[in-house]
Amino acid sequence: MASLKYRVKGTKDDSSIYVRLSAGRGVNIECKTGFVIKPRNWKTDAGYPKQSTPELKNLFNKLKTLEAYTYDAFNEAQGNGDEIDKHWLEGVIASCFDRTIRQNENLVTIHVQHIIDNAASKKIPGRNTIGLSHGRVKAYKVFKKNFTAFGIHVGKQIQLIDLNARLIEKFKKWLLEHKKYSVNYSGKNLDNLKAIVNDARKAGKKVHPDALNIESFTESNEDRHIVTLSFDEIERIKKTDLSSAALINARKWLVLGCELGQRVGDLLSIKKSNIRREGDFVFVDILQQKTGKEVTIPLASKEMQDLILKNPPYPISQQKLNQHIKDLCKSAEINELCKGKILDKKINRKVYGKYPKYELITTHTFRRSFATNYYKKMPTPVLMTITGHSKESMFLKYINRQEDKDENARLFLKYYNELNK
Repeated sequence: MASLKYRVKGTKDDSSIYVRLSAGRGVNIECKTGFVIKPRNWKTDAGYPKQSTPELKNLFNKLKTLEAYTYDAFNEAQGNGDEIDKHWLEGVIASCFDRTIRQNENLVTIHVQHIIDNAASKKIPGRNTIGLSHGRVKAYKVFKKNFTAFGIHVGKQIQLIDLNARLIEKFKKWLLEHKKYSVNYSGKNLDNLKAIVNDARKAGKKVHPDALNIESFTESNEDRHIVTLSFDEIERIKKTDLSSAALINARKWLVLGCELGQRVGDLLSIKKSNIRREGDFVFVDILQQKTGKEVTIPLASKEMQDLILKNPPYPISQQKLNQHIKDLCKSAEINELCKGKILDKKINRKVYGKYPKYELITTHTFRRSFATNYYKKMPTPVLMTITGHSKESMFLKYINRQEDKDENARLFLKYYNELNK
């Protein structure tokens, strides 16, 4: 069990307060807290300052805050298998009091925070718009947390100029081997790091040349396992007898999701104001949260029009919907064995294996099913205007397909013949 104690070194008026962390064999480290005190104001037996003045009370509270913060960080580090040494403790103290902001503006984490703080006025690369999306800001916040943990792991706060090829490779290995993150998630962290470095360079900060050539990565097509629901499976789900109101509501969201092709955040945010009727047609207008793109999706069948206009699903959280659709698909006997990954709550990581298909169904299955089911049945550019993909290569990667030039040629002939009828 870990224990933490404070002590004062020296006899001068401004003597440093040290903290010692002990935790059995191998962990017995001490370093400065960054605070000073007059020795006569220190209670040696209690290991804390006297509280005879407002200033001393404030110092007492700060040391108590650091104590609780250190215990939490220690437990998390032990759970993650992180190395706990003097550098780690120094990083914890700095993080507790957010001192890096005052210490060094060239730290990677400081520039990340600069991007987060100025998200509303940031120009989007490749576009004539400003303002980072909520999802992008969230990704930067998570990256900052990860990179701070990496800094503690290597025993220093990392500056932009420190990012040589060797340290970048160490970060990649830390993500994949130490934290055991997925290939795609680790690759996104490298993507974020590269974006941060480029932003810092444009802001006039000195960065290591190696950092300008960071290479990202994703799973190969052979390693990706895209789970979708076919038209036949969706029909089977529609015809399944259900008595649970929650599953009936989940089925409505699933059917709509597989026809609208939107991310679940956009799907669950649809309101009456997003829906308009023009004669026999019904359109759904959506401003995509992630991309900022305006898309319009037509609902051609009367079944879908009635569902969204007369008998729409009631609101639900994404977390609950994810569970309900698994139960829904299980009831519909969508249970063939499929390759995929499922979250193991014990280790908080996704584990690859073969599972009944209903266990692999998530809310993101809706969007992938739309794109996969209508691919080659509709012109790809038309599908892309609905999904919001900017490049056909990204769309094809999304559904794990490769461009088929012969099939494109046949599709051209099909539309050519229809045009000339």
